[in-house]
Amino acid sequence: MLNVKNYVQGQWIAGEGIETNLYNALTGAQIGTVSSAGIDFKEVLDYGRKIGGRPLRKMTFQERGRMLKALALHLMERKNAYYAVSALTGATKIDSWIDIEGGIGNLFANASLRRQFPDLPYYVDGAAAPLSKGGSFIGHHIMVPKQGVAVHVNAFNFPIWGMLEKIAVNLMAGVPAVVKPSEYTSFLTEVVVKDIIDSKILPEGSLQLVSGLGRGIFDSVESEDVVTFTGSAATGKMLKALPQFSEKSIPFNLEADSLNATVLGKHAQPGTPEFDLFIKETVKEITIKAGQKCTAVRRIIVPENLLDEVQKQIAARLATTKIGDPSIEGVRMGALATQTQVDRVRENVMQLAKSQEIVFGNPNAVEIQGADCQSGAFFSPILFVNNDPFHKTDVHEIEAFGPVATIMPYDTIDDAVELARMGKGSLVSSIVTPDNKEATEYVVGAASMHGRILVLNNECAKESTGHGSPMPLLTHGGPGRAGGGEEMGGKRGVLHYLQRTAIQGHPTTITAITQQFQVGAAMPEATPHVFRKHFEELVIGETVFTHKHTVTDADIVNFANVSGDNFYAHMDATSLEGTIFERRVAHGYFILSKAAGLFVDPKKGPVLLNYGLEEARFTKPVYPGATIGVRFTVKEKIDQEKRSEEDIAKGIVKFLVDVYDETGETVAIATILTMVRKLDQSK
Repeated sequence: MLNVKNYVQGQWIAGEGIETNLYNALTGAQIGTVSSAGIDFKEVLDYGRKIGGRPLRKMTFQERGRMLKALALHLMERKNAYYAVSALTGATKIDSWIDIEGGIGNLFANASLRRQFPDLPYYVDGAAAPLSKGGSFIGHHIMVPKQGVAVHVNAFNFPIWGMLEKIAVNLMAGVPAVVKPSEYTSFLTEVVVKDIIDSKILPEGSLQLVSGLGRGIFDSVESEDVVTFTGSAATGKMLKALPQFSEKSIPFNLEADSLNATVLGKHAQPGTPEFDLFIKETVKEITIKAGQKCTAVRRIIVPENLLDEVQKQIAARLATTKIGDPSIEGVRMGALATQTQVDRVRENVMQLAKSQEIVFGNPNAVEIQGADCQSGAFFSPILFVNNDPFHKTDVHEIEAFGPVATIMPYDTIDDAVELARMGKGSLVSSIVTPDNKEATEYVVGAASMHGRILVLNNECAKESTGHGSPMPLLTHGGPGRAGGGEEMGGKRGVLHYLQRTAIQGHPTTITAITQQFQVGAAMPEATPHVFRKHFEELVIGETVFTHKHTVTDADIVNFANVSGDNFYAHMDATSLEGTIFERRVAHGYFILSKAAGLFVDPKKGPVLLNYGLEEARFTKPVYPGATIGVRFTVKEKIDQEKRSEEDIAKGIVKFLVDVYDETGETVAIATILTMVRKLDQSK
């Protein structure tokens, strides 16, 4: 018998007494108990802030990203053990794959975000704002980790993914977490957390686990904490209304179950690949995780003339779906998570049946393979038809959180949009159509009430992740009933845990703070040349002031011959009437090319290669006779990890290329990216 424990303040402890009995969803047999009673949550949150937060905040984004990657690799090596435990929740192999490897995939995806952040513990947001005529006073924004803790309250349906998709983001931001999974499936979360803690990859205190009910966990939240909740809309709204959240301005991210819709476009007629895709994807969304996904399809919106055909084909596929013990060959749908969930789904099905017709399934009976339907938490897929969805509106109000969906007709795309919007805010919608005009009409009309919209057609079907799969680099959440929150979202999600602060001062001071060169800052001359210095030796702001070159007609002609760029402004002085040019003008790319000839130190040295160009602008015409020079400044440095023992230790250096003419005015400006060898090859 399992006694599921909590990991708090550096210890695995059992709560007082028994709060919840835990059961095998397939057999109904009790497998354990769990409790978090008696835990002092004020001390738990303080421990996270002080013990976990301090080392995380000192780490740079690059270090945090490497930490997440190491954790993902560690868990991937142990994933097989998680599948065995996941089976106790009623999950099939595919269900478990989504939860386990989907969750670990979130760690990998967020680890890769380090390339979008500076090599600092904090983020420099946007560009500097000039605040004075002379340029000696500027403003900027930085975003620093909140000195609080992320409190995550997760739902029962994804015990691993729900935790990993959230902590990946807050850890990347440098904020510790306290995770409270659903008590009903906490035994699976506990297994993963044990492996995380034993790995010692995360700093102590950066992850704590509350496996039981967690009563009182919100009583001690403070203004720098961030709270996320995934679950029912009703519970989420009740929690969000607690006075401490408004009184202390504590961010509360609510991701709630919603009445998600899928739409069959009018151009996706029977016989088209899109029609077959629609049937296949819809049935998959009804049966995967036994319909226990916040993104599952609840409303199936189809052209009125195809209502009967869609009903017939979905019902036929559902009829061949074997339900039961996932270890039995051929079983494609497992059990709901608990008998409590079975009772809730049945109650909502009976409510929906008052205003619409059940055309497939029986809420009181189900044929299963290899298990006992009386003991296990099994439930039949239920397919409704609602022939008047604009007036029989229970379907837009009541969600049965299981394998339950309703087909309804529409006349025009505007009608389909309106029906989707009647869900009052959804996490996701999809439209299956081969017609891009139809897709555009639906997306533009429905987007304001949806967090995500999948446009599915035969061209993307092979690689599409499907209606129900939120992706780590895109936002997951939705307006209205869906909670009004956003999770994941790549860089956007990380910024949720950072505090944006405006900073003002002299460009030299702002350069020191941001570790990014700001125009107007001191530009000490580099000695020796910056291309003679290793990564560690380069200093932000140091500058090479190059020799000068006078541009000639021959330069323009020669560059045109080499590049093949014979644009009239460069080559035909008789065609300039009515243009902004006074006479033949030098190619912008010649100016940059010549700038490289001026700033490059050609001898072999620490610079390995120039591999990119950013933010290139040609700001003033350069005519023959103009004399140009370059101010070549170290703008930013980004550390890189070695990929193997044989790899060259190196970092990325961004250089500001400021090309100016004899008047001192900038004529072209760009940022080049270089790989520069490190002096210390052991790192």
